[in-house]
Amino acid sequence: MRQATVHRKTQETSIDVSLNVDGTGIYSIATGVPFLDHMVDQVARHGLFDLHIKAVGDLHIDAHHTVEDVGITLGQAFAQAMGDKRGVRRYGHAYVPLDEALSRVVVDLSGRPGLEMQVEFTRARIGDFDADLVHEFFQGFVNHAQASLHIDNLKGRNAHHQAETIFKAFGRALRMAVEFDPRAADAVPSTKGSL
Repeated sequence: MRQATVHRKTQETSIDVSLNVDGTGIYSIATGVPFLDHMVDQVARHGLFDLHIKAVGDLHIDAHHTVEDVGITLGQAFAQAMGDKRGVRRYGHAYVPLDEALSRVVVDLSGRPGLEMQVEFTRARIGDFDADLVHEFFQGFVNHAQASLHIDNLKGRNAHHQAETIFKAFGRALRMAVEFDPRAADAVPSTKGSL
């Protein structure tokens, strides 16, 4: 079973993540940031990951530390659960629409962190949520999951829809990347022999 439990505590946040990569999409997300909860719900549901996150952060300042640190801790959990990545597809991609919005996400479990994000949100805030924090979440994730991630919002007028298509596509792309490839046997998907 590819599972991980990670606890991360700083002076700004305390975060617990429990992850089962081979789950069925059972989740409970409680970060204190309702929009983030809604977005991470989408990752678990569309990725079919069993995911439980409990975060307490300095929300009296703003949501930045909590959002970034949830991304970091989730990335750590994926890195731990995936181990040496033997037999997995490694690459994943997804296009997801929601009404007028359309996003594409491509992931490589490369062992190297990288984020290329081309998103122009139509509003700076989605309700009370600062749209800039979407980037912070994914930067935290890739840095600690050691993954390369390309995110492109191709269309969208509604900022909520833009964000939701991104997180749904991320879940589906990640689901593809972590799946076992029946033709790969037990090989690491790299000519280097390691990721």
